[in-house]
Amino acid sequence: MAERMNYEVPPTRTEPNAGEALNTLLENLHKHGFIRLANDLVCANTDIAKVLVSGLNRPGSQAAIQNISLLMMALSRMPPERFNQLLMALTDGVNALSQATQDEQKQRAPGITGIIRLLRDDEFWQGISPLLSGLRAFSTSMEKSPDKPISRYSGKESHA
Repeated sequence: MAERMNYEVPPTRTEPNAGEALNTLLENLHKHGFIRLANDLVCANTDIAKVLVSGLNRPGSQAAIQNISLLMMALSRMPPERFNQLLMALTDGVNALSQATQDEQKQRAPGITGIIRLLRDDEFWQGISPLLSGLRAFSTSMEKSPDKPISRYSGKESHA
C-alpha cells in the first residue's frame, strides 16, 4: 500500500505581492498625471536647475532657508501638546483682541481708584502673572548676545 503524503495547503493571499503593488502604484501615478509631470521635469531639468540655483543663490533666499531650518529645530524641542496649547492660546488671544477692537463702546480710563482696584484684584494678577513671566524670560533671552545658530544647536563653535 502507498504511503500517505503530507500536503499542506498554502494560505490564501490576502494582500498583493510587491510586483502587483508596484504595478498598481505605477498605474495610479500614470492615471493622475504624475508620470507625465516627472517626465517633463526630467526633460526640463537644466532649465529648472538654472531657475532654482539662481533663486537660491540670493542672500534673501539663503536667509529664508536658514530661518525655516531654525524654526524647525526650535519646534522639534517643543512637545506637540505644548505647541497645540500655544496655538490655541494665540488663537483665543487674537480673537479677544479682535473682538475688543471691534466693540464700538469705548472704555473709559480707569482713573486712580480703578488702578488701585486692579492692583488688589487677585483674578487680574492670576491672569497677568504668566504674561509677566513670559516677558521676563523673553527679555532675558533678548539680552544675550546672538550666537550663530549652529553653535546653539550643535554645541560646536562657528568659525565664520
